[in-house]
Amino acid sequence: MSGAQPSARLSPALTVVVNAARKAGRRLLRDFGEVENLQVSSKGPGDFVSQADLRAEETLREELRRARPGFAFLMEESGESGEADWEWRWVVDPLDGTTNFLHGIPQWCISVGIEKRVADKASEIMAGVIYNPATDELFWAEKGRGAFLNDKRLRVSGRREMTSALFATGIPFAKVPQRAEFSTTLARLMPQVAGIRRFGSAALDLAWVAAGRYEGYWELGLKPWDCAAGIIMVKEAGGYVTGPGDEDPYATGNIVAGNPFLHPKLREAVAEGIAYVAERRGEAAAGTG
Repeated sequence: MSGAQPSARLSPALTVVVNAARKAGRRLLRDFGEVENLQVSSKGPGDFVSQADLRAEETLREELRRARPGFAFLMEESGESGEADWEWRWVVDPLDGTTNFLHGIPQWCISVGIEKRVADKASEIMAGVIYNPATDELFWAEKGRGAFLNDKRLRVSGRREMTSALFATGIPFAKVPQRAEFSTTLARLMPQVAGIRRFGSAALDLAWVAAGRYEGYWELGLKPWDCAAGIIMVKEAGGYVTGPGDEDPYATGNIVAGNPFLHPKLREAVAEGIAYVAERRGEAAAGTG
């Protein structure tokens, strides 16, 4: 891991996050090298938590709290902490792509968003960092200042045709809801596009949209820590992030992200998939009433 730092464009708060992410990343890399020896317990089908995950979260908590003691936390493993009337909050996923990690696949990351309460209970993601220690790729963004990969400015893809588009998604597993909506959307998209990928890390998928590696990404039912940093990453790279409908994607976890040219078509396909399944369910319910 080279540990090359971004330039001085980093704000003080982002500098704190980068340093914390690199420290946690060094520990995760050591555990990744000995993945077969990890003590693993199951949180549910396809969703595992390892000792590495917990140690990384504690490292991030300690580093972030030391630098900004007044900030609250929303963390994947330990939930909410800090003052209920917080103004600033860290939104942390210490290991996004845990299943990849546990199988020795180097597609996992640390994701940290910086959230500000702007009015009443409304909030906005102001900055974010997504760091893959296995590849030493550090994605970062701050509102109004752009998105970057290390020192390189990021822009979303310029492709305009669905036939050349590469989209990413997350596949619902086991008993996770919305499998039917996913399958219907996938069936609508696959004949139209160059390819669809499922790499297993929502945060990195969003970062890769920002980097122009994908034309777009969709997934339903994400948690705030999955997408906080990625949402601002895509927006600051010139892309769009919405829900399939008019809902707030951060609040609902229903995400459609993409470049300005193909985002509307991807959003339409996802919305149509959801609507089709709702209609079929309505018909089935009416038939049994």
